[in-house]
Amino acid sequence: MTSPTPPVDPAEYLDDPNRKTLELDFETPRGPALFRWLTRLMEHLIATVLVALIVSVSANVIGRALLNRSLPWADELARMLFIWLIFIGAAAAFARYEHIAVDYLVRKLKPRAAHVLYLIQHLIISGLMGVLIWGGYLVMSRSTGRTAILGVPWNLINVSLVICAGFIGCVAIWRAWRSLTFLRNGRET
Repeated sequence: MTSPTPPVDPAEYLDDPNRKTLELDFETPRGPALFRWLTRLMEHLIATVLVALIVSVSANVIGRALLNRSLPWADELARMLFIWLIFIGAAAAFARYEHIAVDYLVRKLKPRAAHVLYLIQHLIISGLMGVLIWGGYLVMSRSTGRTAILGVPWNLINVSLVICAGFIGCVAIWRAWRSLTFLRNGRET
């Protein structure tokens, strides 16, 4: 009779015990109070938009099933709410480190080298968010139309992209600054 082998804990070979994670402490509030407050506000907005989206889609389903009639405004409203949900959700997820990331290499590097990569990453993100803000501004400055059924100005929908990119850009600049401070001082602020 052979004894069963104990299960292997993946943390034993995936985590480097000598390496602290850069920012994976989700329990401790981190960052400027303004970012934390705005993230909390976005989460409440996400919950509200999600409830409104569910009500809109449900109303259309009930209208089709029971009344044999579609509610055209419900589709348009659901589309607008979904756009807002995507962009505000992306900003909140970025603030909470909830976007998918492959950090295998970063975890294997020494803290100084990891912060160099982290700095480069967030400078690239900041640049891309700048491009999105500029593009969003151009779209909004040229958009004068309204939606077909509800008559909502398109800029009310387009501004969600600019808000998302602005917030992500600010958070990325702050994180790049933290890495730069670490590289200059040898410790995190």
